[in-house]
Amino acid sequence: MSLSSEPSAEQWAAAVAAVRSAGPDDEVQLICHVNPDGDALGSMLGFGLGLRRLGFTRLRATFPGEFVVPDPYAALPGSDLLVPEAEAFDDPRLILVFDVASESRLGGLAGLLTAAPCSVVLDHHASNTGFGMVRLVDPRAAATSVVAEQLLARLGVPLDQEIAECLYVALATDTGSFKFDMTTAAVHELAARLIATGIRPGEISRRVFDSRPFGAMKLTGEVLGRAVLEPGAAGGRGMVWTYATLADLERHAQPPYVLDTLIDPVRSVADADVSVVVKQVAAGEWSVSLRSKGAVDVSGVAVAQGGGGHRLAAGFTGYGEVGEVVDGVRRLLDAFLN
Repeated sequence: MSLSSEPSAEQWAAAVAAVRSAGPDDEVQLICHVNPDGDALGSMLGFGLGLRRLGFTRLRATFPGEFVVPDPYAALPGSDLLVPEAEAFDDPRLILVFDVASESRLGGLAGLLTAAPCSVVLDHHASNTGFGMVRLVDPRAAATSVVAEQLLARLGVPLDQEIAECLYVALATDTGSFKFDMTTAAVHELAARLIATGIRPGEISRRVFDSRPFGAMKLTGEVLGRAVLEPGAAGGRGMVWTYATLADLERHAQPPYVLDTLIDPVRSVADADVSVVVKQVAAGEWSVSLRSKGAVDVSGVAVAQGGGGHRLAAGFTGYGEVGEVVDGVRRLLDAFLN
């Protein structure tokens, strides 16, 4: 399933009704995707704080897999809502899902969706598979936080400084500090309203984008040093790729999330439209990040491999040796472009 239009008035009304169908003492579970990024956590926690403002008292937020919150997001307001996957409500009255394109990204938490009386999905991925009872999926939104803010407004929740900080972090991370193609006038207008609550964008940017352990810097240099440029790949548009292993992380004593931003210096290579970073998750398993400068739709490659994303930014899980994973990307790019 691929989406191309914003949510309808009926879908917005259904989402508002779904939230209001739960009482303040009902269990409400918020979920985002595995290995959460700034948009996933910021949207989820910002919305959770909004529900708290509405009087909801039984709120929990979680994500599948190892319960590790990346350092840049550890101090987000609302972090007290976060619990490990095993501590999620067993039988919540309402489930809200944030920044998740497919149920596969929910891991063991996916089963909660089928059991819950109601679920609402907030997302901005065009590759969203259409799961959940109520779906607010806007592929034209720069971040899921845009959708979250619009639903909060329809619920009558005013922006305060804590909600705004969460949503601003989400918006800034998914727009690459407001430099990606999805950065529109509306994005800057939303950012202005968030900043008007009193948050400090300079401080937030330093914490989120400009603070890295020394070991992470050394690891990045090593991984960038093994990058490969293939000018003839992607139909002659060029591809640059590199990889990082679990051994790399161990050698530099770094957690896996420090690799999340590695795609940014790789995508800056002027000689290639497509950039690929392959990060080892387990033996024979790799998390693959894809980016395009505009000439190639990398979401098609990701979807073909069971993943998803946007035209210029997508990802999937690959299996085998790193060379086999990259070969698969190369073949799919050639197939789509020829």
